[in-house]
Amino acid sequence: MVTLTTETFFRPEAFAREKLSIPATLYNRCRLMLARCEYEHVFVPVRAMQMLAVIDEEEIIFVDNQAYAVRDGEGGRLIMLAWLYRHAERGDDLGGPAPIELVYYHDSARDLHNRLIGEFSKALDLMEQRYKKHGCEPQAKKVLPFRRAR
Repeated sequence: MVTLTTETFFRPEAFAREKLSIPATLYNRCRLMLARCEYEHVFVPVRAMQMLAVIDEEEIIFVDNQAYAVRDGEGGRLIMLAWLYRHAERGDDLGGPAPIELVYYHDSARDLHNRLIGEFSKALDLMEQRYKKHGCEPQAKKVLPFRRAR
């Protein structure tokens, strides 16, 4: 019997949104990694930035490993930004840039996004090597709303 480890993340109110694209190779690697995993989520540590990426069918959330919060007796890490897939706009072009919606949950999210384009790819390299030996880890995400005190 496999024990599924569930991590809790808080989704703050969106600070801003922007439609843009990510490189096709990055998008395709995420989709392939998720397809190879028998679980609904793939957790990818981005150690160079002290962040954790969580890939699922609809989005990739990027979580600050250092920011921990508690609401209503439940603790979890804060989502800093998300890449929401825009699958319908992707079409059949596997080589073209992949459209996403960048959702900012923190005022530094745009700068984080720019750095993640390179650092996340390096983190995927490490995960691909690890999965060849050990397979995908049984992990799941639980995302709760996080409203800032006003």
